[in-house]
Order: sequence, then C-alpha cells, then structure tokens
Amino acid sequence: MPSQDVLARIRTELERERTELRSQLGEQGIDFDENFADSGQVAAEQGEHRALIDRLTTALRDVDLALSKLDDGTFGSCEVCTTEIPDARLEAMPSARYCIEHA
Repeated sequence: MPSQDVLARIRTELERERTELRSQLGEQGIDFDENFADSGQVAAEQGEHRALIDRLTTALRDVDLALSKLDDGTFGSCEVCTTEIPDARLEAMPSARYCIEHA
C-alpha cells in the first residue's frame, strides 16, 4: 500500500480532479439550433458533444471510485489480479484501477 504521504497527495489530486470534472460537466449545457441549414453539421456537433459528456462522466466515475477506495482502504490494488499498483503509476494516474499488466 502507498505511504500516507503518497495517499494524501493522491487524495488532494483526486478531489481537485473531481471538482474540475464536475465544473466541465456543468458547462456542457450547449444549445444546438435544430433549424440550422446544415443538419449534418448539427448532428455531428451533437455527436461530439455526447462523446465529450461520456468521457467526462466516465472520468468522474473513476475519480469517485478511487476516492471511495481510499476511504475503505482498498485503494492501490489492481481490480484484476489484486497486486499492488506501483506508487509511480498511482501518482501519475490517481484513478488507475489496474496494474500495468492489466491496463
């Protein structure tokens, strides 16, 4: 398990990232002009918008899961093989759920 210092840094980063993701999701209330002459462009923009929201939502879910694992003491173990994820990987990617072998 990572040291308490590493865990504290990771928690701070995850909380910062959660705040940022929530803010970005809150900013996605974009309106599309359905009467726009180029309906293909509108459809493409809507598709891109949905894909962005999906990516942000997935990232937020991963961050929330990592924070939950920090709270219950299961943070830092690979979800496939249960081996400890190296500190360097966790610091680079705090919401990592898998060791490098299973990523």
